Amino acid sequence: MQTIDWDAFEAIGQHTDMQPLLNFQFLTTLKAFFTLLTTDDLDAVDELSLTLVHSPAFQLAAQAMKADPEVAALIQERYLPPSHDLDRLLQCPPDSLGYQYASSLQQKGLDRIDPELPVRSDTSYIEYRWQQTHDIWHIVTGFSTSGIEEIGLQAFYLAQFRLPLAGLLIANALISATLLSPEGMPQLLRAIEQGWRMGVQAKPLFAQRWEQAWEKPVSQWQAELNLQPFNPVGG
Repeated sequence: MQTIDWDAFEAIGQHTDMQPLLNFQFLTTLKAFFTLLTTDDLDAVDELSLTLVHSPAFQLAAQAMKADPEVAALIQERYLPPSHDLDRLLQCPPDSLGYQYASSLQQKGLDRIDPELPVRSDTSYIEYRWQQTHDIWHIVTGFSTSGIEEIGLQAFYLAQFRLPLAGLLIANALISATLLSPEGMPQLLRAIEQGWRMGVQAKPLFAQRWEQAWEKPVSQWQAELNLQPFNPVGG
């Protein structure tokens, strides 16, 4: 596969009316996106996510999020609970959010590590918090961490608060399916459609202080948030 000469690409922007687009942030984001498209590397996802923290798209998303009073209060407070103690959470009732969250991480051989991101603005706080709670969203929405269902969750994110990374991951998945696995396109589109619909119908998950009610059953969280868990066969 041919590589892109980014220096030459940037030079073009210095001599054309494309200059407003070909700024450093745009090129950095584009590089990270192409890396993800060609490698499917989780490190590329992290890099892409961090390049978007101070983007205009993320700033607009933050403004829209603060229209909800509960979300606005969380952002203003910079609510940052202590690191999640998985050993303690495994002592919660089996049907609780705390237990199901901790056991899902344990099964994958993961420890909950807080994001390495300084919180210095609304967008960096939002980035930190969604990363910190990403696995919780998997539990309450019913989306697994498989490739297609992960994209379904990204559609849920996009419906809930227009996360810029979510839009690019969905675009990446659609491009990859079109070029590499077109037979999987119907399943992918079904997951995206369901994720979007679920996100529109549900109350804002970003507003939730999950850590204050670990013992609450997942089914109760879902009922209170108007969440119908993902159904992989449609409907």
